[in-house]
Amino acid sequence: MDINEFISKATVWALPFLVAVTFHEAAHAYVARILGDDTASKLGRVTLNPLKHIDPFGTILLPGMLLFIGSPYLLGWAKPVPVVFGRLRNPKRDMVFVALAGPVSNILIALVAAFFLSFMGPEPGDMGRWVAQNLSNAILVNLVLAVFNMLPIPPLDGGRVLTGLLPNSLAIPFSRLEKYGMIILIGLIFVLPMIGRQIGMDLNLISYVIIKSIHAMLPFFQAIANLNII
Repeated sequence: MDINEFISKATVWALPFLVAVTFHEAAHAYVARILGDDTASKLGRVTLNPLKHIDPFGTILLPGMLLFIGSPYLLGWAKPVPVVFGRLRNPKRDMVFVALAGPVSNILIALVAAFFLSFMGPEPGDMGRWVAQNLSNAILVNLVLAVFNMLPIPPLDGGRVLTGLLPNSLAIPFSRLEKYGMIILIGLIFVLPMIGRQIGMDLNLISYVIIKSIHAMLPFFQAIANLNII
């Protein structure tokens, strides 16, 4: 991909991705504050200002690299919201609600994007096409982030949801995996597929789960987007 093509693609992916990760982290911080932990709130993380949430690697470099190499999906993250679960009114239960807040916010953004896409005319002008592309990409980006974050791997949201649902005898040892979470993710996203290519097998499990999940959900959002309700 040449630099002009990269810039052209970035203009219709950057805004949806930035909005997605910003709302995701702000939702975590907001729900944590409601449920008794104001740690993130005191750090200014209950905000839709993306500068408060940007992680240089997860928000900029990794998505940019995936976009440049033509990845089938855009993946990344913002700075994790600090939550002191012991300050929550019901730590084990409320951990689940705090964790779910991020992915739920992404699903809601995808629904809003699909709704506004339904208002686009059949032959929009240049600006209309740019807006429509941003809205379409917003649906995809938010669904990918929701699915990825719900994988049952700590410290992803799905891992914390599972920790909150498991009995203590299983939740405590499972939660200890969190310090190895980034290593596990790097292994699943990069190392395992690399090994698979060397032995002639498709071991890209993360891609498989994400793509299959997106294909299952997309028809619902496409049905909303195609409605002409004007």
